[in-house]
Amino acid sequence: MPSAALPLIVLCNAPDQACAEQIAQICVERRLAACVNILAPCQSVYRWQGKVERATEIPLLIKTTEAAYPALEALVRSLHPYEVPEIIALCPATGLPAYLNWLATETDSL
Repeated sequence: MPSAALPLIVLCNAPDQACAEQIAQICVERRLAACVNILAPCQSVYRWQGKVERATEIPLLIKTTEAAYPALEALVRSLHPYEVPEIIALCPATGLPAYLNWLATETDSL
């Protein structure tokens, strides 16, 4: 598999369902992600500007490639209302070859 097609799973938490759906829809429409899972709401506890905060957030699992990541990150930053959104890319060690090929094809990375 070419390095540009290396798969990534990007973790991102949205502040609400509408934001999560918008990010997911546009990422897939623009072929920056092959698939986005919108998960059930969760409670986040975090430190922000010196204070411990709590928020209900909607987790996203964004399946993309290394080649598509820079544009994906820029898009998520432009759509996300947080000053510093969570955007963390993880590289899976392995995966079903047919799925990884599909992922690369759907993100124009093959």
